[in-house]
Amino acid sequence: MKSQYRVVVVGGGVVGASVLYHLAKLGWTEVAIVEREVLTAGSSWHAAGGFHALNADPNIASLQAYTIDLLADIQEESGQDVGLHMTGGISVASSPERWEWLQAAFRVFQSTGIDDVRLIGPDEIKERCPIVSVHDVLGGLWADRHGHIDPSAVVHAYAKAARLRGADVIEHNRVVDLNPRPDGSWDVVTEQGTIVAEHVVNAGGLWAKQVGRMAGVELPVSPLEHHFLITEAIPEIEALDFEVPMIVDLEGFTYSRQELNGLLIGIYELQHKHWNMDGAPWNYGLELIPPDLDRITDELAFAMSRFPALENVGISRWVNGAFTFSPDGNPLVGPVPGLRNYWSACAVMAGFLQGGGVGKALSEWIVDGEPEEDVFGMDVARFGPYAENREYIRQMTGQFYSRRFVMDYPNEQLWGGRPLRVPPAYDAMTEAGAQWGVSWGLEAPIFFAPKSFEEIPTLRRSNAFDIVGEECRRVRSDVGILDISSFSRYEVTGPGAEQWLDRLMSTKLPAPGQVKLAVMLGHDGRLKGDLTLLNWGDGTWWIMGSYYLRAWHMRWFNDHLDDGVAVRDVTDDVVGFSLSGPESRRLLQRVTLDDVSDEAMGFMECREIDVGLIRSKVGRLSVTGELGYEIHCSAAEHIALRRTLLEAGEDLGAIEYGYKALVSLRIEKSFGIWRSEEHTSELQSH
Repeated sequence: MKSQYRVVVVGGGVVGASVLYHLAKLGWTEVAIVEREVLTAGSSWHAAGGFHALNADPNIASLQAYTIDLLADIQEESGQDVGLHMTGGISVASSPERWEWLQAAFRVFQSTGIDDVRLIGPDEIKERCPIVSVHDVLGGLWADRHGHIDPSAVVHAYAKAARLRGADVIEHNRVVDLNPRPDGSWDVVTEQGTIVAEHVVNAGGLWAKQVGRMAGVELPVSPLEHHFLITEAIPEIEALDFEVPMIVDLEGFTYSRQELNGLLIGIYELQHKHWNMDGAPWNYGLELIPPDLDRITDELAFAMSRFPALENVGISRWVNGAFTFSPDGNPLVGPVPGLRNYWSACAVMAGFLQGGGVGKALSEWIVDGEPEEDVFGMDVARFGPYAENREYIRQMTGQFYSRRFVMDYPNEQLWGGRPLRVPPAYDAMTEAGAQWGVSWGLEAPIFFAPKSFEEIPTLRRSNAFDIVGEECRRVRSDVGILDISSFSRYEVTGPGAEQWLDRLMSTKLPAPGQVKLAVMLGHDGRLKGDLTLLNWGDGTWWIMGSYYLRAWHMRWFNDHLDDGVAVRDVTDDVVGFSLSGPESRRLLQRVTLDDVSDEAMGFMECREIDVGLIRSKVGRLSVTGELGYEIHCSAAEHIALRRTLLEAGEDLGAIEYGYKALVSLRIEKSFGIWRSEEHTSELQSH
């Protein structure tokens, strides 16, 4: 063990080994893994080892495909056989709703350029997997790039290839503390001494929580238990001259693959169970959790009906092991906001599927300053401080686990972690019929309906379609009032503010009292934000953007901050409402003594005016494409502002509306929003 490295990777599972390999491949050879026991001790050694290239996020799908393609290269480079079986795989649908859902998924994959998948019927499913019962099967989705590997062999292949490139692997040496140094490097305190590292990567797996706390950060991760079983040899499989494909039984919450001449069957049990939410004990590693068969009775019965041959064979091995999840099931990767040179590579619950892509992206981030691919879907900054709460983590990770094979629908609103943060006028809007969605932990109205209304999720037009349509019509004909608490706002001040903004934005800055749409680019020209910049004329500037990107944008601002500039996230302190529609000017003029005529306040102008009793910051702009104004006030004035606007607009046909109508209106106007179409789970971007 050396006393100094450029990078120390904490954790010797598949993700840590992949990060080490990719760093060495990029030429950083003064790098090391520090593992408390032996490589694979944790989740990696007992993993089922399956992989597939499909993912709803095309960027993550690309990284998964990279991981699969890398397996053969790693095997050749290291000389370590990784046990690669490219069997193909079938996702099976046995209900009309699921079959429709699979067909929709297939069209999405087609649209994103994934061409090695196709829909197949029950006869072909039976032909490819003779032991499966298709008595109730309507169809399936075949994918070429499904298969499985030897988990331990893959980890050792990454590590050996990294060592051949000059990296070090240090086993039997637990990291006990991490201390930041003034120059941004870290003292990595281990049982065998202290290492000075320029960068630290938390690839702690089951121990990621503890490794995060060593640096003063609470990562939103939690381990959950996961069962799979391996059967004895099945005569029907022994008689075949080919390996059966992987089968994902979406209605039965199970997946299966051939293991020698038997089957491995894994279960995403609906009755999920967390395990050591604060991280695994330090002396845990190559052990398993006792099986909890009572929790998986229904899933086992379904598996028996899907594979009748199981009734005649025994079970040779039960595995109940833990692996970690984030609140949305995707990895937590990248530089942790607020810490210099501390990197996360955690919550990669599908480590053998995504580990190669995670290692590639994070290594590029460390070495080059940016990953080659767009990896926002697994960026650690997609969550904020609200996600550090243990109950939030428990609800969200449990919800994701139990819904692993549950059908999801566009715009579906789930229960986990809600309601957590609400706008000040939440109760009043709820009384008025607001139906709520969530963005970065904040409740935001998606439409207004009768109190007894409940939207029914569907792949087609939902029963909320006419309600949202009416909101769109009323905004176009009269005036709509929208809660804009879920717009992010950053206050920029200081003697160097203007110069800093001029450098940060690839847009000419607005003059005092003016508003401009502002583009922010990275060093490679890729978009970092389509923002709104407001110059209030008194030395104070606002940057407005997407609420769900708050931590992401603040990390970017802080990473590029100059002396003499202060950037403050005021989103939780400043809220408001927007007015949109042909009657919006009349409504606003009724509640202010200031002149808001077209001559006095033109398009893309901003200033402070009195709205009722409230001193407000007002900009004349609108995402809907109609005449509109955004009115900003303090959180304490939110309820009063809403009441003032509604009372003044009653005879003008004023209505409250939600973000579904806003999205429809802006698309009708051809106002594109960066990431909004790509990340459809988010409510709205400014």
